[in-house]
Amino acid sequence: MRIYYVYLMSNTNNRVLYVGMTNDLVRRVFEHREHLFDGFTKKYNVWKLVYFEQTGDVDEAIRREKQLKGWRREKKDSLINSFNPGWRDLYPGLIGG
Repeated sequence: MRIYYVYLMSNTNNRVLYVGMTNDLVRRVFEHREHLFDGFTKKYNVWKLVYFEQTGDVDEAIRREKQLKGWRREKKDSLINSFNPGWRDLYPGLIGG
């Protein structure tokens, strides 16, 4: 069974949020952190993983990503705060760091 992730990332001062979906969270967050591709996360220096959830259903992951992208900032902040109140970087925990 494949696992799909919907995730939120931020910049150092938590002023920017990025919502994404992937089937390999470690690889994708690494790509964002290293700014391997031009785009939003590179332009706004988004590097910190602050929230993620997983599902075994790709259609559900796509639906959830679109849902979160449609939310107002306050609702996204509330979701992050319920999961990660200190907005700490969750990436080191994924790689055993």
